[in-house]
Amino acid sequence: MTDAHFLDSHFLIDGHLDLAMNALDGRDLTLALDALRAADPVPDQTATVTLPEMRDAQVRVCFGTLFALPASPDTPGDTDHAGARAQALAQLDEYHRLQDAGHLTLLTSAAAVKAHLNTLDAPLGVVLLMEGADPIRDADDLPFWVERGVRVIGPAWGRTRYAGGTDAPGPLTPAGVDLVTAMRDLNVTLDASHLDDHAFWDAAQIGPRMIATHANSRALVPGNRHLTDDMARAIAAADGVIGLVLLNRFICPLPEGSLDRVPLTALADHARYYADLIGWDRVALGTDLDGGFGAEKTPAGIDRYAHVPRLLDELPTGVRQSVAWGNWARWLTTHL
Repeated sequence: MTDAHFLDSHFLIDGHLDLAMNALDGRDLTLALDALRAADPVPDQTATVTLPEMRDAQVRVCFGTLFALPASPDTPGDTDHAGARAQALAQLDEYHRLQDAGHLTLLTSAAAVKAHLNTLDAPLGVVLLMEGADPIRDADDLPFWVERGVRVIGPAWGRTRYAGGTDAPGPLTPAGVDLVTAMRDLNVTLDASHLDDHAFWDAAQIGPRMIATHANSRALVPGNRHLTDDMARAIAAADGVIGLVLLNRFICPLPEGSLDRVPLTALADHARYYADLIGWDRVALGTDLDGGFGAEKTPAGIDRYAHVPRLLDELPTGVRQSVAWGNWARWLTTHL
């Protein structure tokens, strides 16, 4: 399923983790998971991710986000571009702090990813992904972020200045058209995970490189947070890859806030559905396990990151390596 060959073939690549967001929420990601859980400053979310925990799970590379949380009636966050930019820059600084301390390595090119995957005992490799483009002032500001290592951008989360998004229907705005056009011209990849349908097709028409770092199938769970069959086909046609999300209500139709533990077989159903639609070489991991929820909302049997490989046991033997790392490795070493 993959043409990539590395010194070690027993590892994971994760398409979506919010490491810096969690660090700035007060979580010490350098601790063992049990130590973090014993003194976790984030309430009501049993942590599943730390850097030692990821090492135990043999994660070699992940896409790490710069995520500027928009303000809402229930949560503090940014209310304008300046606030979003400040959040993203603080998270970027956190990644550099962790890199300076030897806990991770920021990867900005296909060659760097290939070298990293061929280096045994290297720290976690992180590819920077901006989730929600509000930190970017405008299209002319894109080179600033590219120079600082951002290689993938999702224009939306909910609604942004650039696009309709999750539970916020709408097209690309004029500023969004300019931004996606600039992304195409600078070879910055578009993450379609949170785009509303209208915005997705507007972006696809512009023709940037496209992936979905963490998006399950709308055929199995309704709502514009998930990909339609045609969206999945469009991502595959762009030589993209789709990461599977481990949040319970993105796996089975459940109300927001549900603590029902869904079976791992239900997540495997999403993998098989995508595989039947676009092939196993397009299916990967995008766990989002630290994305604002804890072990209470993960599938049954996934109580910590080290349990993620249990998903692979639910897949056909011949495709497990491709889903675990091969498909993302192929994409990263071809397109980053």
